[in-house]
Amino acid sequence: MARRTAEKGAPVVDPEVARSRRRFARRQWARRWLAWKPVVAVLLLVALLVGGIWLVFFSSYLSVQGVDVSGVHQLSAGQVQAAAAVPEGDPLARVDLDRIRSRVEAMAPVRSADVSREWPDQVRIVVEEREAIAVVEIGGRLRGMDAAGVVFRDYTKAPPDLPRVESPPSTGSEALREAALVVAALPRDLAADVDHVEVRTVDEISLVLRDERTVEWGSAEDSDVKAEVLAEILVARKAESYDVSVPGRPTTSN
Repeated sequence: MARRTAEKGAPVVDPEVARSRRRFARRQWARRWLAWKPVVAVLLLVALLVGGIWLVFFSSYLSVQGVDVSGVHQLSAGQVQAAAAVPEGDPLARVDLDRIRSRVEAMAPVRSADVSREWPDQVRIVVEEREAIAVVEIGGRLRGMDAAGVVFRDYTKAPPDLPRVESPPSTGSEALREAALVVAALPRDLAADVDHVEVRTVDEISLVLRDERTVEWGSAEDSDVKAEVLAEILVARKAESYDVSVPGRPTTSN
């Protein structure tokens, strides 16, 4: 109960009443907090989301600081970086990886490229280079050709372990692709015996072995079967010329 003191005339609050008031105030605050708690949580979540978006997409903290190139042997990392034209200083999350890959794959020696983000600040480029399986002379230049018939590099001197592809100047790219398919189908030991491949048209391809024996091949169709038949017939029959253009009926002549 409330009483007045004689000295000051101020009311004295009973301790039990004070405790009851405090408990009531805490219950009131708890009810208000329960009502505001979802709103505060949403506001915090929105703030974190906005801050994260700004940090990743617009700030300089996660910007491109370098380019990591691997898989190159014919090319240098610097050549790939120059072709890739990665916009250093731009936010890493906004870098267009497809456009970078397209620019790298436009380089003649590049068969394919894989471009990815390497957090927090690098672009990674993994290059798969073309591999020459034959040498072709075009316009007086010795060029390396891969298994798809793509001419992609120069040689000052033809490598001794690669067969040459010889063709008239009028030979089109389709015929060269057919010749590449033929060379690619040859087992390694058989390819080592080939001096050069003569291409006249897509259907007129022949091999000249290092010992000057000749092989009429025809088109690149069924080249795997033709290669197996040729490997067998070279051992079984000694001749000056072989014809495996119809692999089911190979012939020889002297």
